Amino acid sequence: MSVVITGATGHLGRLVVADLLARGYPADRITAVGRDTGRLAGLAGTGVRTAPVDLDDPETLKAPFQGADTLLLISGSEVGRRVVQHTNAVEAAKEAGIGHIVYTSAPKAADTTLVLAPEHKATEEVVAASGIPATILRNGWYNENYAQQLDQARESGVVIGSTGEGRVASASRQDFAEAASVVLRDPGAHAGAVYELSGDTAWTGAELARTLSEVLGREVVYRNLTTEEHVAALTEAGLDEGTAGFVAALDANIRDGELGAVSGELSRLIGRPTTPLAQTLRALA
Repeated sequence: MSVVITGATGHLGRLVVADLLARGYPADRITAVGRDTGRLAGLAGTGVRTAPVDLDDPETLKAPFQGADTLLLISGSEVGRRVVQHTNAVEAAKEAGIGHIVYTSAPKAADTTLVLAPEHKATEEVVAASGIPATILRNGWYNENYAQQLDQARESGVVIGSTGEGRVASASRQDFAEAASVVLRDPGAHAGAVYELSGDTAWTGAELARTLSEVLGREVVYRNLTTEEHVAALTEAGLDEGTAGFVAALDANIRDGELGAVSGELSRLIGRPTTPLAQTLRALA
């Protein structure tokens, strides 16, 4: 079996490649593709095949996708462009005769108010319409998403947000990479599956602050704001209004419970407990 991995130069993609290699997947059966030629060169040093691609340019996808059995379509980072980009990848997979697609989606993408979800829902529909057998990995929140809060807490002893008592069932990026690796090594066993992947423990903003206190060895408090106050604080800190509104909307989603479900599917898939938030923050610190 051979696999082509989009977004292989990103944080998640590189971890997936590393995990496949660590578990004995033949390097010459992995094609890592992405935009960053420098990072591709680094991946080439591991023995995997590499190719520069642009998901906005379908022509760049044709040659790298040829001969692959499975496509890992790691969702792009360009909000507003992702449906077009993902559609280009799915159509290229169909043209190349790829027999299985694994897509990294968002929690409850088909039925959620999560601000990130619409593009993922649309992509899932594109994948389904292609007729190619697929596995959907609905990845939850990464522990690493809180690196900025770690720096903020180190400097000020305060973390701001507008999540209220909402919970986040996060796990490490490595956990999600291992889940993708499990599926890629035996895609047939996961055909048709939609996995809701989340951490084993869901925590609140106040609990985040307590964890940061333990990691940093100083008192850290969580300052809960209204959405309006949060947007104002973020713009005052230098974010443009659009980005500030997006960040606050995500916090509102958390407040409404959209990221707090503990499904247990991630730990079952990788065969071990998920990585606690504190462990990741200690590594980042």
